[in-house]
Amino acid sequence: MKQIIYSRVALQTLGKMPRNSASRIRSKISAYAADPASQANNVKKLKGTDAIRLRVGDWRVVMEDGFVLDVLRIGPRGSVYD
Repeated sequence: MKQIIYSRVALQTLGKMPRNSASRIRSKISAYAADPASQANNVKKLKGTDAIRLRVGDWRVVMEDGFVLDVLRIGPRGSVYD
């Protein structure tokens, strides 16, 4: 399992959203860190950057995948890419 590092912006967003959504997002990120193939249909590489996008319901998680999984941004679909 890869180590997961949340950015300050991502942690603030998780703190402001409903708890059930936040726990669902955290569990999906952990599942991806443990086995990337389990979330293969929900992950897509973003154009013009090294980041990837994970879909969790109406929420999007933008992260960089390497030796460490770096969660950059979390937001509702559409506005997370700004």
